[in-house]
Amino acid sequence: MTTSALPDLIENESQLDALLARPSDALVERMGSLEGDLIICGVGGKMGVSLAQLALAAIRRAGVRKTVYGVSRFSSPEARRKLDAMGVKTIACDLLDRTAVAALPQVDQVVYMAGRKFGTGDAPALTWAMNTLVPANVADHFRASRIVAFSTGCVYPLARVGEAPDETVPPAPVGEYAQSCLGRERMFEYASETFGTPVCLFRLNYAIDLRYGVLFDIADKVWNEQPVNNGVEAFNVIWQGDANQQALLCLGQCSSPANVINVTGPETLYTEAVARRFGELFNKPVRFATTPSPLGYLSDSGRATALFGEPSVTADQLIRWQAHWIRCGGRSLGKPTHFEVSDGGY
Repeated sequence: MTTSALPDLIENESQLDALLARPSDALVERMGSLEGDLIICGVGGKMGVSLAQLALAAIRRAGVRKTVYGVSRFSSPEARRKLDAMGVKTIACDLLDRTAVAALPQVDQVVYMAGRKFGTGDAPALTWAMNTLVPANVADHFRASRIVAFSTGCVYPLARVGEAPDETVPPAPVGEYAQSCLGRERMFEYASETFGTPVCLFRLNYAIDLRYGVLFDIADKVWNEQPVNNGVEAFNVIWQGDANQQALLCLGQCSSPANVINVTGPETLYTEAVARRFGELFNKPVRFATTPSPLGYLSDSGRATALFGEPSVTADQLIRWQAHWIRCGGRSLGKPTHFEVSDGGY
């Protein structure tokens, strides 16, 4: 997808969903060359539906026949109805249940998106179970498959601007959520080393969909003339369409031992500067809630850029899209990112 093909503004959810599902030529080629079918574990989450739709679009454009399975507990019946309507073969499954996981079809290509973040402070044991036992179940069942496992930049140490960690920096997670995410990675690494499973650990932060994300959180505060939490000085973002494209392209980057790829945009965005930009676009005053910390979750995505090229949507374009979405009353998923958290407490 080229920048010139992008709309100036996004007016509604139908247009947003269609844009998220527009595959690049590189993705069409990749999906056409992959062996076997695709299963997406955790498809009912924030990114899963759009990733499934993108995969289907790329498969159809490639002119090949593949089944895309979508696995989730489906706490949202609406998500399952939408996936069924687009042609995904949905399977309701509690991935904590080893017997249920053992009944899943054996599929050559796996994208793993399941996980738990919010509520860790109240129920840390459940977070650890979801982020370590579930990956162990899935990795064991799909030991003969290729697996792209979603992870997070939170496994890295907190960093200052200009010192964003690349894939060579050892993990140093802060707090139980981030520690459990490293545990998730270790389960997939263990499978890769023990069974020879080709794995790619997909360390993502932060995806932007317009209905949720860091930019939504900041823009919503400015629009409603509430103070913006500037506790974290800076952050990285990537358009969710680009993140999904790279996730599917990473099926070609799986290896044993497991490969690691940071996924985010190349720009470093400053919380206060972004808030003031939204203030200009809205003609609204901007206030801040606290004193920024110089440490935050930043990632160096140079390797992903070298592999896949620059993201198709720049940070400036995302900010303009987000402002228009808020101004026009675009829907929110009601899922704050809590990007301002730097003590690991969720």
